[in-house]
Formats: sequence, structure tokens, C-alpha cells
Amino acid sequence: MSQPPYTVEQHIALRRVSSIAPSPDGAWLAVAVQRLDRDGAKYVSDLWKVPTDGSEATQLTRGDSKDSAPFFRRDGALGFLSNRQPTELKPDEDADKRMQVWLLPANGGEPQQLTDEPLGVDSFKFADKADCLVVLASVLRDVDVDKQREAARDREKKGSSARHFRSQPVRHWDHWLHENSNLANTHVIAYSSDGKNRADLTPDATREMSVEPEFDVSPDGEQVAVTWQSPGEDRETDTAIALIDIASKNIKMVGAATNTNNESPLYAPDGKTLAVIRATRSAATVMHPTLTLIDVATGALREVGKKFDAWLHIGDWTADGKRIVAGADLRGHVPVFVVDVASGSVERITPEREGGAHSELSVLPDGRIAGIRSTFLEAPEAFVVAAKPQSPPQTLARLSGAAFPDWVKVENLTIKSTDGADVQYFVMKPAKAQSPLPTLMWIHGGPIGMTADAWHWRWNPLLAVAHGYAVVQPNPRGSTGFGQPFVQGIWGNVWGDQCYTDLMAVADAVAARPDVDSDRMMAMGGSFGGYMTNWIGTQTQRFKCLITHACVTTMAQFTGTTDH
Repeated sequence: MSQPPYTVEQHIALRRVSSIAPSPDGAWLAVAVQRLDRDGAKYVSDLWKVPTDGSEATQLTRGDSKDSAPFFRRDGALGFLSNRQPTELKPDEDADKRMQVWLLPANGGEPQQLTDEPLGVDSFKFADKADCLVVLASVLRDVDVDKQREAARDREKKGSSARHFRSQPVRHWDHWLHENSNLANTHVIAYSSDGKNRADLTPDATREMSVEPEFDVSPDGEQVAVTWQSPGEDRETDTAIALIDIASKNIKMVGAATNTNNESPLYAPDGKTLAVIRATRSAATVMHPTLTLIDVATGALREVGKKFDAWLHIGDWTADGKRIVAGADLRGHVPVFVVDVASGSVERITPEREGGAHSELSVLPDGRIAGIRSTFLEAPEAFVVAAKPQSPPQTLARLSGAAFPDWVKVENLTIKSTDGADVQYFVMKPAKAQSPLPTLMWIHGGPIGMTADAWHWRWNPLLAVAHGYAVVQPNPRGSTGFGQPFVQGIWGNVWGDQCYTDLMAVADAVAARPDVDSDRMMAMGGSFGGYMTNWIGTQTQRFKCLITHACVTTMAQFTGTTDH
């Protein structure tokens, strides 16, 4: 049997561009790139310098540590998270278990450690115009800071592992949530930008920031905006924005409302306005995440771009504070858009013909937009694009090591469902296939989400195509990017209803193709995609194989057992 053109070994050996940060002058991007270590046993991460003029990239850090999350200080020094060993004479045998903020001086030299949080740092930001550093870090709130590391070790070895729960959720993906005072929770901690003058701004926090907290620092370094969670109705979580005064530690809540979530807080350049993505849910109506501006002084809300029927993802403000750069789910792609905050008008930047998914968006001083871009056939890479309509993105460096595969053909197709709605789907197949192909229907999770023309490290269809399969990736009812009524079609107890009908319409269209072997079709999916695969197994015998991953099998037990 001949070697497939793409293998699992090749896939995991690719370098993974994970985050970027533009230098203050916009001349280059700091890019974090994951790679396998020398033993091929785990991933480590390096920082690269990628010029925005397209010239050659150079490596900034190297070794066996995880150098990630670059963020520039206002003087041009580069901050980043790392689990590298401290440079002091006294080594820390547990240093590799904790991330700290490190700094590469602007004029060169060895990295310097800025923080020494006992339990490590989760994320950090510098203020744009002030000597202020803010981190999110785990804290044992009943233990003095200089004794927390020892206390954590002792409790891990000797302490009770019991957790006390008074409300749901109790778990988020790979970690438990809790209200125990003797267990660590996320706190907001401020420093001066040289890593001195540590101050815990939320000493009494318990689980308010336990589920993927997001924050921003005001440009003047006087305030922090952080997502703040509280128990909502029907075992859901509501999220407001806590505005924390760094000097006084006073907290003012904005955006708080029942059945409402505020995400992705981002200060305008003048610090007077906060942009968020805000969504309200109900049992009858699906949420509609909307770009919303919050007046920092009064807490007043103003929706922007409500008429734009796609879900936006905040990237960055322009320097004049008049526009916001954002990505948006749209018909199986994530293009770049610019939103005028005064009129609410939305202008598309990257053309439809370019496809792809764009994220980590930042505005450079010259007005160009930088970010990370990927497609089905291109692993994530840093890019820049002019902030003008129909501007093609320019990939800056091929740091991933991935070659554009000419052995794959990708088709973007649409079929009418039973109610007349258009259902979009992608077909990926070997470009030179000579006979009808066995076919996988690959169903996305969510259910509210979208299969996008984007690279996926965990569920990558190229691995199946390389073994001679056609892979079909549909966007049935509930998928984002096709208008709010299309998303509404999955809301409520209708997971196996129109969504299933949409999937069968796609299956019918695919089975009728001459390049597909209709007797060798299978369905697979994870999470909600796994649920639908299970549901398919109760409704039809047309698929010869069903594969489910992290799926829902019993709706009555879903809420009490889910990890998310």
C-alpha cells in the first residue's frame, strides 16, 4: 500500500502559530509558534519576529519552555508568558508547571522575569499609555502571598480533594469550578510595568472569573474591565463587566442583566468607551450576540451594527476611535470587517474569493490590519491586509512548515432543504480520484457554531482525504453565518428536527454524485455533532458506520453531566 500524502505524524510535526502582537511602530509582529520538543513528547513554544513588510522572519526565543501570549509594553519591550526556569542561582524545581510574565528588552538582551505569582499567571496585559501591568492569576485567598506556593504543595499532598458545590455549573472542560475558600480561584492583580508593587484587586473573588475570563486595561492604566460571572436562571451563568479602579479597588458593575452575557471587553483609545459583545437568551429565542458600546462613566449601552445579520468577533479599535475591526461568521468563512461606531455600518474588507478564517485582529499604526489566517488547506499563519474593501490578505511568513496540498479539491456547495432553506456544505476529496469514494459526513458541534473554511488541529479532514475518503462538512440548521432565523431553527427541544432533515438533504445530494460510493457512507461528529450522529442511528440505516466523540446520549442527564 502506498504512503498517503499526509499522515498523522506529519500533522503533529507542523509548527502551530497561536497568537500575535504588533510592535508599537507596526514594523513587525511578535508571533508565538508551538512545536514538538526534541523527544516528540510534548509541545513547547517559541517567539518569532515577523516583519510586516514581508521580509524574512527571525526566531526570538528558543529552548524547551513554552513562550507564548506576546504583548508589547509601551516602550517597545516584549512581554510574554513562559514556564522557563528563573535565571537566579536558586532553581525552582516546579517552575515548568507555572507560567509567569517575562520581558524581552526593546534594545536586546536576555529575557527578564517580571512576575513571580505563586500559582502562575493565566494572562496579562500592559496599559497602552501608562506604566501598568495587569494579570489574571490563581490565588489562595486565605493564605499570605509569600506562603501560597508552599500551601498549595501541602494541600495537594495532604489536603482533602472534596469540593463544595451550591450551584451549577460544577465543571468547565478540564477543570472543576468551586466556591471553596481553601482552593485557588482567579483574581485580578495589578503591578507597575516593571513587575513591582503587586496589588490584588479582587481579594474576595471566588468563582466570578472561573470560566474563561476576559479583560482589558484602560489606556491610562487606571481601570480594568473584566468579565464577571454570577448564577443565572435555569442553571445558566450571567456575565456582566466589572470595572475595577486600580487605585481604590472599587468595583462598578456595568452591562448586568438577567439571562445576559457580555464578552470581549475592549477599551476605546480614549478610555471613555468599552466595546463588548452582548447577548441575551430566553427559552423561546436564541441569543443574538451584538457589538455593544458601554459608556464607562455612566454605564449606558448602545448597540452597534444590529442590522448586520452575522455574529461579530471584536478585534481592535482604529487609532481615531471611530471604527472597530472585527471578524464575523459568514456562509462558512470568517472574513474581516470594519464597523463604523457612529452609523453602525459594516464594511467587508477581505473579498469572498479569498475565503478562509481570520482572527487575532489588530490595527497597525499605518492603518493596515494584522492577524492570523487559515483555510482548510493552509495552517494558521500571520497576515496583513489593507483596511479597504476587497483587499486580499498577504501571508507574511510560512512558519507552520505546511505545504499547500495540490492533491486535495475543495467544493463549496448549497442544497435546498425540505422547507426551501439553503443549506451550505463543503466537500473535500482527493483531486485525482479515479473511482467512487467512501464518504464521511463530518457534523460540527455546538449546536450553535459553524464549519468554516479554516484549519483544525484536532479534527482535520485532510487526514481522511489522504486515505482516499471524500469528507462532507455541512452547516445545517443552528449554524451561524446564515442569518438569525437559521440559528433559531435549532433552539429549544428540536435538535433532531429540521437539523436532521437538513443533514439528510445534504446526504441525498452527495449520494447522487458519480464520485461518491453511496453504499459506503458514514457519519461522525463530536459534542452536538456526536448527538446528531447518535440520532441518525435511530432514524436511518443509510450509513454503514457511525462514530461519535464526547457526545450527548441522554438529554435528561445532559445538564448534570456535561463538562461545558
